[in-house]
Amino acid sequence: MFAVTVTFAIHPNHWDQFLLAMHDNAATSLAQEPDCVQFDVATDPDHPHEVFLYELYSDAAAFQTHLSSAHFKQFDQAVAPMIAAKNIRTYREISQ
Repeated sequence: MFAVTVTFAIHPNHWDQFLLAMHDNAATSLAQEPDCVQFDVATDPDHPHEVFLYELYSDAAAFQTHLSSAHFKQFDQAVAPMIAAKNIRTYREISQ
């Protein structure tokens, strides 16, 4: 598995619009990308205007496929002005 976490700080005046776009992107990723196995969108009431994503892909190539998909590119372009800050981390499963 290949895990991706993303933390967004969203400009307050774009909060609702961003969440709608984010949920649509997550649902489309799960429906159209067979190697996207989980895509969670979460918020924390103690951190207003912050969104946390937890995504699981079958491997790193599947994540690259996600990043090159038309729906992701459209989402990324649409939400760019709504984002104050973004932090992306990736993790690879360790085989024993």
